[in-house]
Amino acid sequence: MGGDRADTRSPPFLSSFSSTVPGHCIAGPRPRRLVAVNAPRILVVEPDPCDPVGRLGEWLSEQGAELDVRHMPHDAVPDELDEHDAVLCLGGRMNAEADAEHPWLRSVRGLLSRALTEDKPTLGVCLGAQLLTVAAGGRVTPAPDGPEVGPKLVAKKDAAWVDPLFSDLPLMQDVFQFHGDVIERLPPQAELLASSPHSAHQAYRLRRRVYAIQFHIETTPDVVRDLVRRCPDMASSARPDAFDDAALAEMHDDIAETWRPFAHRFADLAAGRLSPVEPRYTLPLA
Repeated sequence: MGGDRADTRSPPFLSSFSSTVPGHCIAGPRPRRLVAVNAPRILVVEPDPCDPVGRLGEWLSEQGAELDVRHMPHDAVPDELDEHDAVLCLGGRMNAEADAEHPWLRSVRGLLSRALTEDKPTLGVCLGAQLLTVAAGGRVTPAPDGPEVGPKLVAKKDAAWVDPLFSDLPLMQDVFQFHGDVIERLPPQAELLASSPHSAHQAYRLRRRVYAIQFHIETTPDVVRDLVRRCPDMASSARPDAFDDAALAEMHDDIAETWRPFAHRFADLAAGRLSPVEPRYTLPLA
């Protein structure tokens, strides 16, 4: 594991897990927020109740973040992002372009497109990564080798070693996979940050602050058990002991060791306590 950076160490952790419920607010205009640098407000989009913000929300709150959670399709996503310092979009069982069955997906892709345009600190997780990919001009397709399910490892790519969120991660990272679609083509100018034999595009960054990860880091053992119960066909592609109680406990301990500090760094990025990387775009070879 990499060491902590002394110049990006944050204030003491906060113990509360704050969630702002849409529709419950004080009448009149919202006052100008003067504390964002210490308490970043993160818009959290949950496309599917099967994938709540879970431990990732707890880790962000530890670092002082305030979470504004929107449960799709019941809660609307905002038209503008002026009142938020960052965006987090989680996973779901639907396809990223299944607008006929889930017309609200268009508004989520629009939100992610605005976040990209503004270079707002953003993290897309699994379906959230796929929605960001489509919104930014990439391509998502069914996995040619079938679903990727269970505890897995992903590996850092060259660009990850100088990325403010990924540089301190180990070379190989423990993750949880539960997806049948893959990111077949990255959006233009995306920097690939992680890969695996099953899925070449496991994580990437766009511009300076917009990130996508194809895997899960937010789950709990109970969330995984619920996914297995709801999606038995997909779950059957995992190894037989993948969802035993001991295996789930070990997997989540391993994930927390690696990804809890990552979540803290994302909160620091949202708060302006962590400087983004300057992307290095090059012209294509003739």
